[in-house]
Amino acid sequence: MAFTASSTAVPLEAAAFGDDPGRWPLPAAHDSLHRWLRAVAAGGQGRYGSAAAELSELLRDRPEARFASLALSTKASFLRQLGWHWLAHDWDGRAWARAAGDPEAGADALIGLAADALGVGRLAASAALLARAAGLVHTHPAPPPRLEIRLAWVRAELAMASGDGDSAVRHARCGVELAQAAVPLLRRHRVKSDVVLAAALCCCGDLAAARAVADAALQATEAYRLVPLRWALACLLADIGSGAHSPAVIADIRDRSAWFVVRHGGRWNAR
Repeated sequence: MAFTASSTAVPLEAAAFGDDPGRWPLPAAHDSLHRWLRAVAAGGQGRYGSAAAELSELLRDRPEARFASLALSTKASFLRQLGWHWLAHDWDGRAWARAAGDPEAGADALIGLAADALGVGRLAASAALLARAAGLVHTHPAPPPRLEIRLAWVRAELAMASGDGDSAVRHARCGVELAQAAVPLLRRHRVKSDVVLAAALCCCGDLAAARAVADAALQATEAYRLVPLRWALACLLADIGSGAHSPAVIADIRDRSAWFVVRHGGRWNAR
């Protein structure tokens, strides 16, 4: 996405898709772009209530189709993060319908639909949607790096769900490499890529490597206030053990992160 350089947009870009994902409070929003960036940044920190309010305001303003689609995809991503994959499917479907031929918005929606299908066990559907999304990304004259990174994440997750640990690690490492090479720096995407890699290494049976990656990423989530990713890593480390923290400390990080999300408007799916 080509952002408009302004005194408000620049710090919001850094918070949503740059090197300052922990920034809070965020600058006020003045248009659809600002509201979307605020929502992305707030959601990355686990402030789902604030993020949802921004998206609702954005959609009430009847934005152009592109921003409507991106807002709907973002809402779906928050639902997925909280475990509501079947609800996310409806929002991603609406996002796809509103994309109106925009390759970035359309690819976001299709990748989201692939992740939704994966979350409810529809692996063949997920693979087909990923193929469609990849085709759309490749039609973009200058696709944002985040789209290729998201493709790598969901490909790795699909491989994990299919029991193919080697493929999972290969796709996860691709996501890490893409995130490391991205310009501008996508700090949150770098950390999320490490989360996916740690999970893939577990699937492959390399628990020592998974533990090392997860411990390092856990430190990054604290530095950058990425609470949902911090919760995910603590859940993984609670299962495989941490090389840096005791089980009690990991359990405390997991529980405090989950409670932070609840206090800031998130509702976990208990299933």
